[in-house]
Amino acid sequence: MTRSAPSATPWATGLTLTAFALAVTVVTVVAFGSVLVGISPVLAFGVNLVAGAGAAPTLWVWSRIPLWRWVAVGVAAGIPLGWLILLTSL
Repeated sequence: MTRSAPSATPWATGLTLTAFALAVTVVTVVAFGSVLVGISPVLAFGVNLVAGAGAAPTLWVWSRIPLWRWVAVGVAAGIPLGWLILLTSL
């Protein structure tokens, strides 16, 4: 019985995918949040909190799938970064 060598981690491709997911998530959170703040700051806070909490289970599942773990890291980092940018832009 032969064992195959473990495959190398595709760092360049994975980090590129992570950066893309992070950028899309930050732009989405900031754009959506800034529109909601114009309507009601309480609504913006509540929707962002619910959306972030709702994404957590999906990100947890994605973190166990080889390709999707890179996207999960980007989205998980992008949500709080988007919130921080949104708070500082107000």
